[in-house]
Amino acid sequence: MTAGGRTRLLRVDPSSPERAALAAAAAALREGGVVAFPTETFYGLGAAARLAAAVRRVFALKGRPEAKPVLLLVDGVAMAESVAEVTGEARALMARHWPGALTLVLRARPGVPGEVTAGTGTVGVRLSPHPVARGLVAALGEPVIAPSANPGGREPPTSAAAVLAYFGEALDLVLDGGATPGGEPSTVLDLTVTPPRLLRQGAVRL
Repeated sequence: MTAGGRTRLLRVDPSSPERAALAAAAAALREGGVVAFPTETFYGLGAAARLAAAVRRVFALKGRPEAKPVLLLVDGVAMAESVAEVTGEARALMARHWPGALTLVLRARPGVPGEVTAGTGTVGVRLSPHPVARGLVAALGEPVIAPSANPGGREPPTSAAAVLAYFGEALDLVLDGGATPGGEPSTVLDLTVTPPRLLRQGAVRL
């Protein structure tokens, strides 16, 4: 929680987010904070993926079991390679569907926190097409976890106001990019097995 116990709210242009706002949010993440931000579907609850304590904090806010893997947002193939073993098949799918609603499950590289992989040795990565989500990851320079910003069993939020209604002052910062459209989640494809296994059918049809 922020010093003083209040969640900071920054309004951003969803199509061209202000660099100062992204920098402030990235700074909060770098210090172990939790930041809510818009994606192409719902608002996400973000933490720096390499900070295990911050990841656990997101799990606690959501009431999410820590034995369940969490997906990562990256800003491109190079960042995906920093946390996962990117195969030729993965590169082809990234070239075709990124940025977009396709999450690829790959072998995790050493150093990815167990809170992210849940002991599976794998990690899911995605490049969001939303300028705020993508810009935040780029500003941080590291992957960001981004489960939907709702407690377990509640509807995913499509506005900053809904995020605040759920979590009150428990967050460090909220980037308010206006209403998001909702819709289908990302398709999740496991490339660690042969043939690849569809774990979740979402917006991308393969």
